[in-house]
Amino acid sequence: MIIPPQRELFDIPRDLCYVNASYMTPLSKAQVASGQEALARSAQPWRIGEGDFFDTAADVCAAGAALMNAEAADVAIVPSASYGISTAAKNLPLSPGGKVLVMSEEFPSNVYPWQERAEAAGGEVIAVPQPSDDDWTAAILEMISREGESIDIVSVANVHWSSGALIDLAAVSGACKRVGAALVLDLSQSLGAMPFDVKAIDPDFMVAAGYKWLMAPYSISLMYVAPRHQGGFPIEAGWITREGSRDFSRLVQYRDEFEPGARRFDMGERANHVLAPIFLAGLQQLLSWGVPNIYESLSAITGRMAVALESKGMEPIAADRRAGHILGVRVGKQGAALLEELKNAGVSVSLRGDLLRLSPHLWVDEQDEGRFTQVIAGL
Repeated sequence: MIIPPQRELFDIPRDLCYVNASYMTPLSKAQVASGQEALARSAQPWRIGEGDFFDTAADVCAAGAALMNAEAADVAIVPSASYGISTAAKNLPLSPGGKVLVMSEEFPSNVYPWQERAEAAGGEVIAVPQPSDDDWTAAILEMISREGESIDIVSVANVHWSSGALIDLAAVSGACKRVGAALVLDLSQSLGAMPFDVKAIDPDFMVAAGYKWLMAPYSISLMYVAPRHQGGFPIEAGWITREGSRDFSRLVQYRDEFEPGARRFDMGERANHVLAPIFLAGLQQLLSWGVPNIYESLSAITGRMAVALESKGMEPIAADRRAGHILGVRVGKQGAALLEELKNAGVSVSLRGDLLRLSPHLWVDEQDEGRFTQVIAGL
């Protein structure tokens, strides 16, 4: 179902065409109101009860789980994608000489933790080269087949962060299982905008930065931990993840046991009394729209934008190679100048390497699209 424009829910100036959700989504007006109430409560901490350290965080995990068809107990609250990838690196075995497969020109948060892990274990990080036809799925599958059981871990995304090129995670998951490799996913550029079924893909770990397509404020995110890894080692030794932590009167009766599920992997101060309510409001908004509806709606917008770009001789990623919510356009050396022209004309996009990255959301309406088309036509 195509969702009509939702611009009235956001505080976006009328003279700005904001097609930059992959950079950061603006908080909705409802989220701002939620944040203001949260700040007011924090100004009067006697209004914050002991249950508030647990209940909103539990609601965030439940809403996040609903977005990915997971159980709430399998979802942890983390501050960032790098925190989640680092957690996976700490808990997945890497043998001496074993390999971690990543995508070339991947976002650094999905590279540095693996480089550190490989150095400590005597392993190696290998990168799938950029495919000339943007068929990342075929390129990843070919390297898994070629390297075989020397690959211990595959760490990839659902879409390449800079181009929006699509990866078939079902095919990659199947290939990982055939060679016995663990699968780690960074869905920062897709979860919340693109349907994803964690039970169908069965990753070992999955993380998604919240401030992009999950409509979260900065510094709060979601991580999925498969049940088979829920006896692992968290990055932090926090008090709130231990059994019996709801009873504040007995906190100094120290416990080795953790709360069940993925709770042990939660970040410290996961109850964040300001960010968590804002995040919850954003997740509830996504659920009310429905991710399949969001994806269909955004695909229609990027499809029309692709036509405008092609009419000027530009080269968007081919429709059968890209995700529906992100449109990468190769612009070569003229990228910086083109970005500046668009900015001056009130069109906000990102430049990543030689690609202009366009990422609209439901706030984009006919007037925004008209501005975009007019600006492109005038280039």
